[in-house]
Amino acid sequence: MKKYDNFCAALKNLKELFSYEEPYNTVVLTGLVGLYENCFEQAWKMMKELLEDSGYAESATGSPRQILKTAYKANMIRNETMWLQALQARNNVSHSYNELIALSIVRQTKASYYDMFCRLKDEVETNWL
Repeated sequence: MKKYDNFCAALKNLKELFSYEEPYNTVVLTGLVGLYENCFEQAWKMMKELLEDSGYAESATGSPRQILKTAYKANMIRNETMWLQALQARNNVSHSYNELIALSIVRQTKASYYDMFCRLKDEVETNWL
């Protein structure tokens, strides 16, 4: 499945985040935020496709928020609150020129979001493919 493969590739790239430590220069910080954004985008698009394939009518919307809520109801994801926070972080990527916002996204990804994506991968492999 192409969207699953895209997500796995993005997650593999996101692991590079742990190769860098603060303080980050501007280029590295921007790149790390981009890795997060790409992984989040691939994750919700994969969820959308899997939910559609499984007959969840709510997934017909193009809204990432609705996809996350539906994925939670379908037990694809376990922590709806964290995923909605990750969505907010993704929405803040457009402000990553602001160093504090960019640092926050990278720190949250290292602390929580990377593991969240890994749990999604495990769940999909176990119950959705």
